[in-house]
Parts: sequence; structure tokens; C-alpha cells
Amino acid sequence: MTVLAAEPVAPSVARPELPPSMVERMTLILDAFDGRSTRLTLEDVARRTHLPRSTAHRILDQLVRLNWLEHTPFGYRLGRRALGLGGQDGGFEEIRVAAAPLLHDLQIKTGMVVHLAVLEEADVYYLDKVGGRFAAAVPSRVGGRAPAHSTALGKAMLAWLEPEQVDVQIGRAISRLTSRTIGDLSTLHQELNRIRQRRGLAFERGECFPEIACVAAAVRGPEGPLASISLVGDARTPLEKVAPLVVDAARQVSLALHPNLGNGRRRPRAVSADAGPTWSVQTLDRLMLAGQNGDWL
Repeated sequence: MTVLAAEPVAPSVARPELPPSMVERMTLILDAFDGRSTRLTLEDVARRTHLPRSTAHRILDQLVRLNWLEHTPFGYRLGRRALGLGGQDGGFEEIRVAAAPLLHDLQIKTGMVVHLAVLEEADVYYLDKVGGRFAAAVPSRVGGRAPAHSTALGKAMLAWLEPEQVDVQIGRAISRLTSRTIGDLSTLHQELNRIRQRRGLAFERGECFPEIACVAAAVRGPEGPLASISLVGDARTPLEKVAPLVVDAARQVSLALHPNLGNGRRRPRAVSADAGPTWSVQTLDRLMLAGQNGDWL
């Protein structure tokens, strides 16, 4: 009788035990983001945490809803709640510091109210407000919010997002604040396309508050809009004349935060490939001339 030797059994690789509680699993996912600039896909998170893909996806969705994480076209990243550790800063101090001298310079040059804001879901969130003689008449405040689709600040940032992302963020929240507010997604997309054709320059007159007009441009990073800067005046203010100053200020803040922005980094598909990250001196001169002639809009 022949005795067959049993084949050696390969030792099994011990899989790490999954944390039993939801809090532990959420902490495990947050710990996978080892820096402010870390971007992870769903697959990256599942691999780093050893969580099942479906479990990781479900928890990621919850963390995004609670602002612990943000979901961008390039993956997940730490959100304002994680970056700000629940404090008042919300993770935006770097943007505020980079923009502060330029906001002050804009206010001195124009005598107008200057805003700095970021996009949070369907709203703009005001990070800074530098006032002039008109400041008391502008019903905005640092830490306040306004519907993004009704403001030049918001439209300047929305124009750099994927159209599908605009639908998700704004779709259910779109409504009219005044008779001039955009009230449907189709019209909003037409407006955002016009903003892209103006290479990111956004206007609004009486859309958020009656008798108030704004011009804004987005502060951009390699993955999309980071914030936006606006100049505010009354409905009669010739915003076309100051538009190049807003564009230049936003460009300078973008480059202060991301010096390599103009070196061929990837841009969102929503903007045509020939839309460069900066405005040439010649373009700014033409914009200023158009404003002086009154034929901008």
C-alpha cells in the first residue's frame, strides 16, 4: 500500500481584524490621510485601512456629508472640519493669509467693498470682508453664507467645476432671492459657460441683494477652485473698469498658494483646454479699455 505524503499547506496570511465599532472604522479612515494635501481614491482607502471596499465607501460618504472629508474629481481629501479641528478657522487660514494683502490693496485702489469666500456645498462662505464707505450697505459678514448661484463669488467658483458636480451641489438648493436671481439649472449652466468664455470673470447685479452689484474671479488650485475674490458696489457701479484688478488679485493669490500652477498641471474638464491659468497684460489692457468704452456686457 502506497502512502501519499500530504502536500504542505501554505501558511495563511493573517488578515488584520476589523475594528468592531463605527467610530474606530471612521478613525481608521481619517488616519489614512497623512497630510493636508493627501488625495486618496476609494481603492487607496480600502487598501490602506484593509476595510472592505463597500464598507469604506459607505463610511467615506458619511464623512463627506459631515464635512470631515471632501470628495473631488481627483479623490477624497481632508475637509474643513478635519483641517480646522472643529474650530472657527475651518482649514482656510492659509487662503486668508495669502489673500489679505491683496484684499487690502484692492480696497485702497477702488474704495469698494472686497470679499473673500469659499464654496461649501450650495453656499459661499465668507472668509473676509474689507470695507469702504459702502460697507454698511452690504449685508454680508465674515462667517456668513449666501446661495452660490446668486453671487458673483459663487458663480466664479462653480464655473471651474464639472457640470455634473454643479448639478449635485446646486440642483436642489436653487431658488430665487430677487427677480434677477437665476432660478433653474439650465440658465445657470448658460451663465457658467459665459463666465468660462470670459476666462473666469463673473458678474451679478441685484441677484443676491437688490441694488448691489459684484464682479468676482476664482482663486484656483491644481484641482479646481479654492476661493474667490469680489468687488462690491451699488447697481450703478461700472464694474467693468475694475474687473481686471479682481482677476489679477485672484491670479496672484493662486500663485502664492500654488507657485507651479502654470506648469501644465491637470485642469478640470469643465473648462476648455486653451483657458490658461492667468491673464496676459495685453488681455487686461483690452478689458480695461472695454470697461472705459462701456461695451463690456
